Amino acid sequence: MKIAIPVKDESLSFVGNAGHTPKFAIYEQSGGGMFKTLTMVGIIDNPRSDLDHDDHDDEHHECNHGHDDAEHIAQHDKMGVALDGCDYLIVKRACKNTVNAMKPFGVKILKYNGNSNNGLEILKELSAKFI
Repeated sequence: MKIAIPVKDESLSFVGNAGHTPKFAIYEQSGGGMFKTLTMVGIIDNPRSDLDHDDHDDEHHECNHGHDDAEHIAQHDKMGVALDGCDYLIVKRACKNTVNAMKPFGVKILKYNGNSNNGLEILKELSAKFI
């Protein structure tokens, strides 16, 4: 099973707004029960070309574009293609376009409500929810 988590960079600092993250860390979970293991497969760039990542990783960021704008939707669709093969995407926030972009690829959105800012620690906290 593969899980994507939005991160700022190789430090694995969690970015809660999945649509505006600079990168995604991809992990594979294997094993079962108390013997689950998480292995990083890699870190990929968010393929959206309409972002200024220095300006958009704030949890309270409000977009200044229309969410029904065709170009904006197409940018989100690039994320779905990039995360094809993942079973889950961890988010704190995700707009309807992020959610809709994941559906054709079978990527389930799993919301994280905790306080950790470390991607790997968040995955460990949520590992029991991955089915």
